[in-house]
Amino acid sequence: MGSFPRLVNLPDNDQPTRPELGGQRPGRILPHEGRNGVNFFYPTVKKTTLPGYMGKLLRVDLSHGKIVEEEIKETEVRKFLGCRGLGARYLFEVRKGADPLGPENKLIFMTGLLTGTGFPTAGRYDVVSKSPQTGFYGHANSAGFWGVDFKRTGFDGIIFEGISPKPVYLFVEDGRAELRDAKHLWGKGVHETTRMLKEELGERVNVAAIGPAGENLVRYASILNDYNRAAGRCGMGTVMGSKKLKAVAVRGTKKVEVADPDGLKELTREVIELANQNVLKASLETFGTNSGFDLVNAMGGMPTRNWQEGVFPAGEKINGPALSDKVLVGTKGCYVCPIHCARLSEVKSGPYACKTEGPEYESVGALGPMCGVDSMEAITYAHHLCNDYGMDTISTGSTIAFAMECFEKGILTKEDTGGLELRFGDADTMVKLVHLIARREGIGNLLAEGTKRMSEKLGKGSERFAMHSKGLEFAAYDPRAAKIVGLAYATSNRGGCHINAYVQLQAFIGAPQPLLPEDIREPFFDPLSEDPILGRVVKETEDAYAFVEALG
Repeated sequence: MGSFPRLVNLPDNDQPTRPELGGQRPGRILPHEGRNGVNFFYPTVKKTTLPGYMGKLLRVDLSHGKIVEEEIKETEVRKFLGCRGLGARYLFEVRKGADPLGPENKLIFMTGLLTGTGFPTAGRYDVVSKSPQTGFYGHANSAGFWGVDFKRTGFDGIIFEGISPKPVYLFVEDGRAELRDAKHLWGKGVHETTRMLKEELGERVNVAAIGPAGENLVRYASILNDYNRAAGRCGMGTVMGSKKLKAVAVRGTKKVEVADPDGLKELTREVIELANQNVLKASLETFGTNSGFDLVNAMGGMPTRNWQEGVFPAGEKINGPALSDKVLVGTKGCYVCPIHCARLSEVKSGPYACKTEGPEYESVGALGPMCGVDSMEAITYAHHLCNDYGMDTISTGSTIAFAMECFEKGILTKEDTGGLELRFGDADTMVKLVHLIARREGIGNLLAEGTKRMSEKLGKGSERFAMHSKGLEFAAYDPRAAKIVGLAYATSNRGGCHINAYVQLQAFIGAPQPLLPEDIREPFFDPLSEDPILGRVVKETEDAYAFVEALG
């Protein structure tokens, strides 16, 4: 593989000291077989021995093809736990003012304390980087099985640095890692890339990949694992594409050690019992995440026609029951998840024929009501395209809706759009725009920049209805129906996010939030309240969800 290195494990006593580090001999060594012989890098930290962690990460210098195995300090994991917490710690290495798409930015994959331990739903990982959408801290979380399979290779995380001179992918397997040529994968969709790597490396390999949207630096490109599970927000796929990194393929058999296996089994049993008693579980099993559509719509919280309205009149055509009736063919669950909310869907005929996983509530909201589209088949197909191209469905739908309102108000014309009429409710045009955005063709090149940059370029008052916070488009919950949602959007540390503080559980769904202190745990009876206590609710919810996400 030319000068690209293999990760090797050397006995600790084979590690020479490094004078500039005070004669330390910490960690393992990974040689880089370059033109100048073997160049060594020595970590300067002591490996954590805490249960739940593998204690190591990979640092990959894409510019020079070097791979370093680095040990993780116990003090760091005690302070930041994992996932986006530990990822944020390593993101501080990035220089202030660094270009998100430049070599100084880092792309960090990180698992959590509970990832791969067998605890219910603990199969998640985070991707952390300086966001090309917002220009600051960005992170995206994904489920499925990739996080578990990666952690079982013997590592807790990967830090990618620099920019590769050519397309590559990283293969990690049981303590070994190798950069390989990805020329044959470049230009392929996520689904074909995954299939090709499984043929190349074996069916049991798990793949996290970008599609053409990431390669073309669409600002809101995502990373997909397990074919259709997305680390979707903040443009993490864009950063991956800027580094010419097509995929990370993993296969591992190592066990994640825990301090008290019997205690964990008992706790797991209790958690599953509690989940089985929760009414939300039955709703999610039956209708998936789109089960909340009717509740949000009835409260006037369904963003419609680029947020011009809060109720979508044709909601019964695309709500949870409609999804089940029109496209659902099965369900599935992620790692050790008792809920099985994922939808397996198929549009069997017509121009929107496809097989996919989903669409989730957010995809339905952004590609449906936001764009005025009431075709479940068109929404499912557009969602499928976004997954294969590797694009965040929330930002994609929001940006298309913004363009439609710009066209409606005469800010965009047919001369700008290549003859397309961007009308709300036109499903065919919505689907065409997904293609154009991913390829950066025609008007799609402008839409690929996202709502904020589009409005700055177009001007003419469009900034007033460009719906985002800090450059990240809002999720499908209108804060005019529940003011606490607006506060959560405004204070989220990654922009217009509905996950950092999931106040929708209380404000829209009407369910208690068990992660909060008892005095603020119950749902709100007045969603339009401006009670100062709501500030505390948002703060406590942000902290609670940061903690949970850091666990994996």
